[in-house]
Amino acid sequence: MGYDVCVVGGLGHVGLPLGIMLAKAGKRVVLYDINTKAIDTVSKGKMPFLEAGAEEILNEVLNKNLFVSNDRAVITESHYVVIVIGTPVDEHLNPQFTIFKQFFDGLTGCLKDGQHIILRSTVFPGTTEKIKEYLDTTGKRIRVSFCPERIAEGKAIVELRTLPQIVASFDSASEEEAARLFGLLTDDIIYLTPIEAELAKLYTNVWRYIQFSISNQFYQITTQHNLDFYKIYNAITYKYPRTESFPSAGFAAGPCLFKDTMQLAAFSNNSFFLGHAAMLINEGLPNFIVSMLKDHHTLKDKTVGILGMAFKANNDDKRESLSYKLKKILAIESKQVLCSDVYINEPGFVTAEELINASDIIVLGTPHKEYAAMGIPKNKVMVDVWNFFGNGGLF
Repeated sequence: MGYDVCVVGGLGHVGLPLGIMLAKAGKRVVLYDINTKAIDTVSKGKMPFLEAGAEEILNEVLNKNLFVSNDRAVITESHYVVIVIGTPVDEHLNPQFTIFKQFFDGLTGCLKDGQHIILRSTVFPGTTEKIKEYLDTTGKRIRVSFCPERIAEGKAIVELRTLPQIVASFDSASEEEAARLFGLLTDDIIYLTPIEAELAKLYTNVWRYIQFSISNQFYQITTQHNLDFYKIYNAITYKYPRTESFPSAGFAAGPCLFKDTMQLAAFSNNSFFLGHAAMLINEGLPNFIVSMLKDHHTLKDKTVGILGMAFKANNDDKRESLSYKLKKILAIESKQVLCSDVYINEPGFVTAEELINASDIIVLGTPHKEYAAMGIPKNKVMVDVWNFFGNGGLF
């Protein structure tokens, strides 16, 4: 075979860092993708998104151990085929296995005996087994494993080498082979069955999402009584070990947390009431902000600026960002909405300085580190749910 590893969907946030690190570990890796813009960018040694430390390593391995291709033939030429396509859900965020089946319908012609399929993206519990059963019907002897990614965007290069890797297969030979691959990145390998690993991935994201919802609920209760949430927050987290994992309030969004909570709700036959409550709280935070602003100000004659549009701090990923939901609500309620982000450039966006000067009310959507040194004039209304500027999140 021409390659040790083919990463299908290899130029995204999950596949590209993995491919880079496997190539650095000595494997011959090809990144298969159909995104022509990303192919052009990566082929020039540039990262298509922010990922600390990745570009330097990319240039070390590019065209040596790491290759980029839009030719499906590279799948056939590889032993490990790592699948990192997005989790298939419908417009209501319900799981859609049919999309996975269609994907593998198109892929089976590229597969041959002896290959090892490794699913890396989050999947609905039971999906790995269904894919194994489906591939078995093709008559080809193909191993199937589920080895979920657990990195935080922006920290992939470090975390791929420091976090334990979960390996889940249907037989010991497949398990050992998958472990050999990820053992190139870390000595910490955890073995689970496929459905256990699928749930482990969902539980990890949903646990974090619920943590955010607790903080956001406490923030809303406190703020409704015109009290400083962060004065209380700082008191209960100061040198108190049992609140070490208590996050601050803020937008809990992105391409995984809400979607995975929906998937777990579906898997529980919609009896996951804790998850449903978390979704209502976190997704309702933009509405809460606008409601509180309306209680204190006449928005119809106000220009409101949203400072930071990415879904998380110090990142250029805007997928499922609640700043955009806030923008839609404010477009109805206020005279004008201005948007700015230090990492995202879209038509109509203004600079942070222009936004601050032109806005009557400023809402911090994303606490990028670059905003820390920016002075907010005292005559501006500043809504800072994160307490980034230290005003307690008050209105």
